[in-house]
Amino acid sequence: MTDVLRRGRASLAFGFFTQGVAFALLVTRIPAVQERYGVSDALLPVFLAAVPILAGCGSVATERLVRRIRPSRLLRWSQPVVLLALLGVGAGDQVAELAVALGVFGLSVGALDASMNMLGVSLQQAYGRSIMLSFHAAYSLGGILGASLAWVGAHGELALWVSYLPVVLVLLPATLVGSRWYVDGESTSAGEQAGAGGGVAFRVLLPLCLVMTFAYIGDSTVSNWSAKYVKDVLGGSEQLATVPYNVYMVTTLVGRALGDLGVRRLGAVAVVRLGALVAAGGFVVVAVAPGAWPGMLGFTLVGLGLCVLVPQTFAAAGRLFPGGSDAAIARLNIFNYVGFLVGSPLVGALGDAWSYRGAMLVPMALVLVTTVYARSFGSGGDRYGGGHERPRTADVGRGSNGL
Repeated sequence: MTDVLRRGRASLAFGFFTQGVAFALLVTRIPAVQERYGVSDALLPVFLAAVPILAGCGSVATERLVRRIRPSRLLRWSQPVVLLALLGVGAGDQVAELAVALGVFGLSVGALDASMNMLGVSLQQAYGRSIMLSFHAAYSLGGILGASLAWVGAHGELALWVSYLPVVLVLLPATLVGSRWYVDGESTSAGEQAGAGGGVAFRVLLPLCLVMTFAYIGDSTVSNWSAKYVKDVLGGSEQLATVPYNVYMVTTLVGRALGDLGVRRLGAVAVVRLGALVAAGGFVVVAVAPGAWPGMLGFTLVGLGLCVLVPQTFAAAGRLFPGGSDAAIARLNIFNYVGFLVGSPLVGALGDAWSYRGAMLVPMALVLVTTVYARSFGSGGDRYGGGHERPRTADVGRGSNGL
C-alpha cells in the first residue's frame, strides 16, 4: 500500500467524521432551532422534510457533475458549504433566513454524502479489502461528539451560533487542509464518467436501493421514536428516555469499527445477512420488552445489526458497476433520504392508529427482507472477504491536490 492511499484514507475518514459532527449538531438542536425562529409545530415537519428532499436533489446533481468534475473536488467544496450552512441556521433570526440556510444545507449535504461514498468505494477498490465500514465508523464517532457538544450547548443554555461557531472555526480549515490528500480512483476520470450513467441498470441496482431504504427506515425509527417509546410505552423516566439513542450510536460505532474484519473473514453476504437478523431480533425485543432496560437491550441489538448495512450497500454498488460506480452510488444515495422521509411518519402513524409495540414490527419485517437481497452483495471472485481479498494493494488512484 502506498503513502498516497494511506493519506487518502485518513483524510477521507476525517471528512466522514466532520459530517457526523455537523449533522448531529443540527438534528439534536431542532427544538432550539424551532424556538429561535418561532416555527410552529405545524410548519416544523415541512422544514424537516425539505432537508432530505433537497439532499436527494443534491445527490442527483452530483451524478451529473462527476461526469466532468472529480468527486474529490465536489467533496472539497461541498463540506465547507455544509459547515457554513450549519452556522447560518444558528445565526439567523427570520424564518426566511432559516429556510435559505436549511435549503443550502440540504443541497450541499446531498453532494457531500454522495461524493464521500464515491471516494470511499474507490479507495476500497484500491486497497483490495474491506475498509468502507471504517469510514462510517468515523461518521458515527463524529455523531457522538456532535450530540455531546449539542448537549453541552443546551445544558449551558448557549445561543445556537455560540454552540456552532467554535466547531465551524476548527473543522472548516481542517477539512480544507485534509482535502489536499483525497484520492480519486481511475474510474472517476471525466472521460469515463461521461458514459458511466448508461452502464448502471436500475433493475440490477434496485435490490440495493431497497436495502438502503429499509436500513434508514430502521435508523429513523430509533432516532425519532426511541425516547418516546421508552418513556410512554415502557414506563421509563425522562432521563432514561435519552439513553437508547446514545447507546444505539455507541453500538453503531463499535459494530462499524469491527465490521471490516468480519467482511474480510466471512464475506459481505454473510455479514449483511447476520446484521439484518440481529437488527430484526432487536426490534422484536423492543416490541415485547416488559420494561425500559430490556427495551434498551433491543435498541442495542438494532444498532449492532443495522450499522453494517449502509456501508456494505455502497460497497456492493461499487463492485456491481466497476466502470460506473460514481453514478451508481449517487443514485443509491437518494434512497437513504427516502428511508429517512418514510420511516418516522410511518411508525408514528401506525403507533397512533394501532400501537407503538406493533409499529416496531414494521421496521423489523422490512429489515428482515434484506436477507432475501443479501446475494446482491456478492459479485463473484472480486468480492472482499472470504478468501477473495487481493494480497497486495495497487495504486490505482491519484491524489487530488493537483486539481
